[in-house]
Amino acid sequence: MIKRMILAAGIALAAAGASSAALAQAKGPVVGVSWSNFQEERWKTDEAAIKAAIEKVGGTYLSADAQSSPAKQLTDVESLIARGAKAIIVLAQDAQAIRPAVQKAVNEGIAVVGYDRLIEIPQAFYLTFDNVEVGRMMAREIQKAKPEGNYVFIKGSSADPNANFLYQGSVEVLKPAIDGGKIKNVGEAFTDGWLPANAQRNMEQILTRNANKVDAVIAANDGTGGGAIAALAAQGLAGSVPVSGQDADRAALNRVALGTQTVTIWKDARELGRNAAEIALKLAGGAKLTEVPGAMAWNQGPSKQAMTALFLKPVPVTKDNLGVVIEAGWAPKAAVCQGVAPGKVKACD
Repeated sequence: MIKRMILAAGIALAAAGASSAALAQAKGPVVGVSWSNFQEERWKTDEAAIKAAIEKVGGTYLSADAQSSPAKQLTDVESLIARGAKAIIVLAQDAQAIRPAVQKAVNEGIAVVGYDRLIEIPQAFYLTFDNVEVGRMMAREIQKAKPEGNYVFIKGSSADPNANFLYQGSVEVLKPAIDGGKIKNVGEAFTDGWLPANAQRNMEQILTRNANKVDAVIAANDGTGGGAIAALAAQGLAGSVPVSGQDADRAALNRVALGTQTVTIWKDARELGRNAAEIALKLAGGAKLTEVPGAMAWNQGPSKQAMTALFLKPVPVTKDNLGVVIEAGWAPKAAVCQGVAPGKVKACD
């Protein structure tokens, strides 16, 4: 057994040495990306954009999939450091749990970009879309569809600060109607791990507690929206209760076309990925956080840390403007319009 362990360790070290030698020959910097998971369709789109931008300048792309495990993500980031990454892009599974690994990276002079999810360490750059505005956009479209009644909030993961930013934006828009008694919050729940199955279970419980008397659902993303819609469908309510989402996943865009989902917020992951790669490359080259084009000072996170951030602009997509994602090449018409009857949706005709 001991001999086998020594042999395995020797093989691993030899492989690491070979990998290091190959990286040393790369023309550009080595950029590592720590992904929380690939359960959402969009992360593959993000990855392709990041990889293309890094390789365009002769850099080397390294990646690791934490598979939704905060513990694995810690070791993933440490592994990327050991493999010679000069900059690391982190999509955090748990914003608090990842802190030691990120702190280790910045202590070693490695640039860190908190990707789409806040990691509240001032030396890390924060890149995302304006998630408070995403929450506002979802609430505006749902309120337009259902100005009064019983509202449900299917929130994101409690371990992700984005969940609270989204909720904050939605409540900001709805507060006058809530205070005036036109809208009543009849249930809200965080969705562990952003998992659609957990969102569906939360929605089922809220429907039961309210005897199915639910008029609208603000769901934090397309996965949680899909879970909520599955619960509504089981009660014969899909299509009659407006539901929000974000990410513009193909399944969600199809639900928008079919009328079971009211809105998805399109955050062009290609733009986010390209920006992340360009920022990581710039920082790896020695630039300061404040030298990133468009960067701004920001301190609205849970701990009010002074961060340097860049916020991209999202786009709400409803049945009325579905064509925008088709024309941009984000999703093919066949996928968006599957099962849609002729004459029902302009973008599908």
